[in-house]
Amino acid sequence: MQEILTGLIVALDVVALYLLLPDVKQRFLLSMWTALLHMIFPIIGFTVGSWMVHILLQWSNLVSSILLFSIGLQLILSTRNRQTIVIPITILAITASLDTFSVSISFGMLNLEKYLFILSAGVWTFALSYISLYLAKSHLKIKGDALKWIAGLALIIISIYTLIYNME
Repeated sequence: MQEILTGLIVALDVVALYLLLPDVKQRFLLSMWTALLHMIFPIIGFTVGSWMVHILLQWSNLVSSILLFSIGLQLILSTRNRQTIVIPITILAITASLDTFSVSISFGMLNLEKYLFILSAGVWTFALSYISLYLAKSHLKIKGDALKWIAGLALIIISIYTLIYNME
């Protein structure tokens, strides 16, 4: 269940970003790219995380919690940064998906069910990014900041829970 919820949480970051892009012409293609990258980066992250477990067995829970906390904090702090930029959809999809790499490193270090998380991240990301791009095109005024705060706080809570749970 934690993997499915976290797949949704990493997709919320994309929603917050894509709600700010009203002029994307290839919404379906961008949603597909972002969903695929939200599945590829975790595969790499899980591999790196599993490798790190063997090397840093005693420190992995602390490192995992710090990574999740840092990502959550970065999401919250990014709500202050407002800039309009034009980026090719492949670069945009990669940029929007990079955070799943570091999140999945944490999950790889915790030995959580990677395929469930990867599938969840891909499905949630595709659905929510396409909906977000559609809503942005319709010029509805939905603030992405609230979603970034929710995703950031959720990752911080998961990091604290992980740290406390694994210290017992």
